[in-house]
Amino acid sequence: MQTLKADLKRKQEIFAEDGAHVSMLRICMADGTSANVLYRCMRWCANKNLGLLAYGFQWLNKFFNGCVIGSGADFAAGFVIMHPVGIVINSKVKGGNNITLESGVVIGDEKGQSPRLANNIFVGAGAKIIGALTVADNVKIGANAVLTKDANQGETMLGIPAKAYKKKTDETSN
Repeated sequence: MQTLKADLKRKQEIFAEDGAHVSMLRICMADGTSANVLYRCMRWCANKNLGLLAYGFQWLNKFFNGCVIGSGADFAAGFVIMHPVGIVINSKVKGGNNITLESGVVIGDEKGQSPRLANNIFVGAGAKIIGALTVADNVKIGANAVLTKDANQGETMLGIPAKAYKKKTDETSN
């Protein structure tokens, strides 16, 4: 329950960062919150070896929210699903604190190996993170990027295949 509260508080902080100071009631009614709640219920059941019940929550999430999150996928506090439709996450995925996902994100397995995500990560709509790789702290993965190699701390990953974006400096300005 504490982890779910942290998820909702983080979502409220994201809204505030965008200039929308909204109540916790509004956060509870926002798109993606039911997916978060069903994910946390599924994880609780999986941790208590209540596999059939965990599967039931997984199915409800798929049916009502259009997202599939494996029962073994483990995210720390501050996990936020902004828009759940099309999200697919493999059961072997591990994630740290404050991970935010937009719609259509796939975090998947390749040859039995799944990604590890650190802390404070944003994943844009339609992005894919595939295979045995590590996404370090404070990484942003752009919309529709396909990440197949490690992302280092603080990088912004863009493109297919995803590469670190390097902001060009304007040499003519003072």
